[in-house]
Amino acid sequence: MTDSSNGRPDDITSMPSEPLPGADSAASEAERVAALVEQLAREASENKDKLLRSLAEIENMRRRTDRQVADAREYGITAFARDVLAVADNMNRALSAIDPQLRQTADAGLKSLLEGVELTERELLNVLEKHGIKKFEPTGEKFDPNLHQAMYEVPDSSLPNGTVAKVVQAGYMIGERVLRPALVGVAKARPKPPPAPPPQEPAAKAEELADEHVETSAKDNTGEPAPDIEDEPDILDIPNPRSPKSRST
Repeated sequence: MTDSSNGRPDDITSMPSEPLPGADSAASEAERVAALVEQLAREASENKDKLLRSLAEIENMRRRTDRQVADAREYGITAFARDVLAVADNMNRALSAIDPQLRQTADAGLKSLLEGVELTERELLNVLEKHGIKKFEPTGEKFDPNLHQAMYEVPDSSLPNGTVAKVVQAGYMIGERVLRPALVGVAKARPKPPPAPPPQEPAAKAEELADEHVETSAKDNTGEPAPDIEDEPDILDIPNPRSPKSRST
């Protein structure tokens, strides 16, 4: 029923529902905001991962650079130190070539010369050690192929097998690296003698000796067994034609 004066329906609920203006635009705006937030969060996560990776790479590069600088400072004189070792070896050979008896009977001038060479060698070794170069002589130590170079084997039963018995030339270390390996002679155990035969029983040994005595007595000088008396042939009495008895007949 309608109001004739106003021309409006009496019941408002009977009117058809229509969407409010701007509702669709608000929903689409919310979706766009949510998508933008998700995209920004994804980009922030990727940027954070890239930042962490860059920081880790920078830290690794810093450590690697520090290690290279330390190695260059410690091992930069390796070639020079290896050449100086020849001078130390020549001094050592010169001092080792002098007989101890000649050293005792030498005059004052020669003794002063020898003392000067020894002092120079000690000073050279001290300077090398100051720069991280140390001398080592592994006598009596276990042979290590990383530190030693075997020149020959020394038969010696007093030392364990594979022990350094003699040092031909001393070795040198620079820091934790081998500047020059030591030339050594390695001990080798002597071969063991063959085991002795087991001892025989007294009764068996006596019986064996008795059998050998019987066999020896049963042989003549030629080594053949002697014939039995019963098997010997009868010897005939044949007269000798030259005897007087045969002439009278």
